[in-house]
Amino acid sequence: MTDQQGWPAPPQPELATLIMLPSAAGAPVQQPESGPEYLAAAPALGGPAQVPAPAEPVEGTVTPAMPVEKVLGDEDDDRPLLPPWMRSAEGWARFAGVFYRARRRDFRRWVRRQRTERGHLAQFGRGARRLHEWVRGFEGFHVDAARTQAITATREARQAARAARFTPGLMKEKKARAQAAADRAQTAALSAVNAHRQARKARSRARNLRAGVVYGPPVAAISSGYVTAGWVGATAGALATFAGGAFAGRKPLVEESWSAEWRSLGDGDMLTAQMLTKVFQAAKVIGNDENLSVVRMPMRELKAWSAVVDLPPGITAKKALKACTEIAGAFGVEEAQLHMSKAGRAGRLEIFISDHLPFSEDVVEPGPLLAAEGPTNLWRPVAIGPDVRGDRYSISLVERSGLIGGEPGAGKSASGNTILLAAALDPRVLLHLADGKGGGDLEPFQPLCERFEGDADPEAFDAMLDEEIADMGVRYRLLKKLGKRKVTEELADKHPQLRQKLLWVDELMFYTTDEDYGKKITKKLRNLVSRGRAAGIITICATQKPGSDVVDTSLRDLLSMRWALRCTTPEASDTILGKGAASSGYSAKTIEPEMRGAGYLWAEGSNPRLVRADYYTDEQVESLVERAYEYRKAAGTLPTGPASLADQLREQGEPDAEVLAVLVEAFDDYTAKARQQARDEGKDDQAVTVDWLPGAVLLERLAEAGLDITAERLASLVTRTEEDKKKKQWEGSRVAGYPLARVLQVARDRYGLTA
Repeated sequence: MTDQQGWPAPPQPELATLIMLPSAAGAPVQQPESGPEYLAAAPALGGPAQVPAPAEPVEGTVTPAMPVEKVLGDEDDDRPLLPPWMRSAEGWARFAGVFYRARRRDFRRWVRRQRTERGHLAQFGRGARRLHEWVRGFEGFHVDAARTQAITATREARQAARAARFTPGLMKEKKARAQAAADRAQTAALSAVNAHRQARKARSRARNLRAGVVYGPPVAAISSGYVTAGWVGATAGALATFAGGAFAGRKPLVEESWSAEWRSLGDGDMLTAQMLTKVFQAAKVIGNDENLSVVRMPMRELKAWSAVVDLPPGITAKKALKACTEIAGAFGVEEAQLHMSKAGRAGRLEIFISDHLPFSEDVVEPGPLLAAEGPTNLWRPVAIGPDVRGDRYSISLVERSGLIGGEPGAGKSASGNTILLAAALDPRVLLHLADGKGGGDLEPFQPLCERFEGDADPEAFDAMLDEEIADMGVRYRLLKKLGKRKVTEELADKHPQLRQKLLWVDELMFYTTDEDYGKKITKKLRNLVSRGRAAGIITICATQKPGSDVVDTSLRDLLSMRWALRCTTPEASDTILGKGAASSGYSAKTIEPEMRGAGYLWAEGSNPRLVRADYYTDEQVESLVERAYEYRKAAGTLPTGPASLADQLREQGEPDAEVLAVLVEAFDDYTAKARQQARDEGKDDQAVTVDWLPGAVLLERLAEAGLDITAERLASLVTRTEEDKKKKQWEGSRVAGYPLARVLQVARDRYGLTA
């Protein structure tokens, strides 16, 4: 029972009644409204009000009131500032008893608490444990991993040396290869052993430093106290050490809540070799009597665990990749947190497990293109974004074509901006864009484009592909003339007509499913993708679900680079990455909705890689496009619109092409004069066209252009039929000439160019 502290009741002052007698003038009696006199007339507590009987007036006399003793108090209140018990010995004695009992109770509570985990001894034990664990650190994981690698490398070096030793000398080539392999293995083993030694030295150095920080102050306190004040000082130093340890262990440790028979990585336990074996046994990848061989011990990385293991003989990594869902369940994590891949051989597996769902946090780091100080170079790898380990991932677009797919809202437009912006910031790259969505995703790039189809018009895109195929023919003819097989950076810098071209098709499904132009577009795209790589033409298509009903398999299989963003089914993921990718552990179905912009990118290496594209806001995209515009303006590569047939012919760099260019310009000049004359006469000039000119006029124009061309050579260059050779009326005379149709036919047949 808790004692209640009592206080002596304050003494009640004796009150008196003051009665004012009426004056001779008959003034009424004034009753005071406050003060002791008023309290005297107040009713007693718990009883009825008692009104004093009026006293008989005594003329000329006043009954005095008993004086009230004043105490030190507030000016505005008569209540005392000090409690009444402090003004008496009895009050002090009673308060002292209460204080004594309270302190005795607190001491008993402290004694009882020492038996629990909140006791000071328990706190000191926890603090000592925590400080000791901090001194030990986590370098032991690195030392164990280096030791395992050294042992593995040494064993492989010993096997390689034995193989080289017992290879017959008659087999010289095989003997030499075996000896070279043994030398390489020996070098790797020595490197692994040195790495193990360095890891041990680093661990010892770090531990000694932390031990000095933890154990140095207690030793110094006890020693200095003993030297200064003897055993009393040593005791004071020990008590100070005890207090510091208790302060370090004031918070109780979080003990393990799972059983020793099964430990789950998702519950916060550390990854061990025993856990790996139990997980693979539970997932039915290996038998209950089989064990994994740990090549690289489980190591703690930044917010993740990693390990490299060898499966038992006869079990391939493909079997483990198929059981990715079961393995993730055994680990107690989401399937998107687990990433496995082959590590150099069929039975070796690299495991990476994130603590949290990767790519679910907001993007805070700006894209690398914002920090670039100058133009980019599309002949070099393009930065895409970080992978699950946080490493930057880049791909090469040279002689490549690509397919980007995923469900609506997966981030195709934002992911595609990483490639589009890199191409736009290279002033040498020609941009040809087609927006099948008809939205505004590609509109910021329109001022930089040589060709742009933004109305989602299949007919216009079909005509655009005709121009691309014609340009591909021009490129191959120039390569053949130069004696080269494919376009290189040096050739592109020397010959502007061989500059890299990026053909970007957004929402390909809209074009290929059109009833009138769908099949034509598919056929032309297949031609462009299959033959345009060596000519410097990069084709990348983006769509939602590139199934066989959307994109013909003959076209889809030619697209070498695949990027699968989030998909709703494993089959949809396979339509992008290829058949069997989902069963091999690479399924975009496992990508969660929170992982916006993340997808499996299959561009470099033998396995897809989970990558999150760098994100650029609309304002950042506009800023980068403005920067790209300035780069192209300074380099003189801003688009000038479609080139005329004469300019295209001159770009061929051949004498015959120059002759044809002069002929085309002659027809254009006479057509312009005829239309001007028609306008002067008030006639419609749109139907006026000069489609025939005399040979003498054409030879004169060639001479003015500095070309010494005879009539015979002109006739051999522009072949005519007997009907074309007939004379026609020209300025009062009948002369022979050349029709414009024959000149255009030669330009089309020899160079693939059209007006």
